[in-house]
Amino acid sequence: MRSGVGAAGPRRSGRRPVTSRVEIEHIALDLFTRRGFDSTTVDDIAAAAGIGRRTVFRYYASKNDIPWGAFDEQLDRMRATFAALPPDVPVMHGVRAAVLDFNEVHPDEQPWHRSRLRLILGTPALQAHSTLRYAAWRRVVADYVASRLGVSPDDLVPQTVGHASLGVALAAYERWLGHDDGELRDLLDTVFRSLERGLTGPLGEEPRPDAEAHRPGS
Repeated sequence: MRSGVGAAGPRRSGRRPVTSRVEIEHIALDLFTRRGFDSTTVDDIAAAAGIGRRTVFRYYASKNDIPWGAFDEQLDRMRATFAALPPDVPVMHGVRAAVLDFNEVHPDEQPWHRSRLRLILGTPALQAHSTLRYAAWRRVVADYVASRLGVSPDDLVPQTVGHASLGVALAAYERWLGHDDGELRDLLDTVFRSLERGLTGPLGEEPRPDAEAHRPGS
């Protein structure tokens, strides 16, 4: 990785205060969508949820963290998924399986997930923060690839697979947000299978000079 909530507003008399992280996220996403991210304050979110600022900050270090939800916990789950893969599964097949699992979203959460991704990808104020999150995601992928190849996660090939995986995932997200012609999981599966076909050779193997010399047009 719930259910949707209605439009958030000031707390009504007798209305129970929101107590769960998911409820706070839904209220915040609704406010961000209706009012704009920059125009919505933490105080606005707290008032709509019927809680204090301190409760919001108990879950999130800053307003910028709210659209990302439980991202760190999801990365931990992704690491666990990688660790549970059979040791003989092809590397890119393993990456595809873990990314699909990472993006598994309950049908009830799909509208909120759209709002979340639309905010993350389309809000200029979030871009610097997003860069840090993207780097953490790529690192999880690079760590897995490096462990399979017996090299450092900072080596070129693990880093390349991390960047390529993020790139095709973002392409699938943008397609999903801009069109109504597919499910997110199917789009991700398609782009990662395409990436997998492009990396079917032994990862980390340098091209042979003779192979380069005999390429058509060389």
